[in-house]
Amino acid sequence: MLNIAVLMGRLTADPELRHTPNGVAVTRFTLAVERTYVKSGAERQADFIDIVAWRNTAEFVSKYFHKGQLVAVDGSIQTGSYQDKDGNKRRTFEIVASNVHFAEPKRDSYNDNMNNNQPEYSGFNEGVSTSASSYENGSNEDFQEVPSDDDLPF
Repeated sequence: MLNIAVLMGRLTADPELRHTPNGVAVTRFTLAVERTYVKSGAERQADFIDIVAWRNTAEFVSKYFHKGQLVAVDGSIQTGSYQDKDGNKRRTFEIVASNVHFAEPKRDSYNDNMNNNQPEYSGFNEGVSTSASSYENGSNEDFQEVPSDDDLPF
């Protein structure tokens, strides 16, 4: 069977880290995901999708993500049901996140002060962005020469 969900949207609130009675980290958050189809003359609609993340993913999300941030989530759909206070049976669904990714470049004073002529990219593949300008200007402080080794097995 195949159960894969991939979404990109904006967080509707700051994720809050909680722990189960057994000490397992969990966070629940909602993504506002814009629909691809727009009726002529109408505003773009969005769906609000509930996401749950567990353990290390939950800790990562609650530490690095905040309201309004564009994120990409991959995981699986999980359904459930419950009985409401009026006795009606209700069904639920949520995405259980396997991975949560940055989907836009980080905006901070360091990047704002860098070369303003460089274009800013946004999108899924630009997730965790770092500026390459420090390498382009000839700085090699972060690099060291690897010694030659003729005994390599390949």
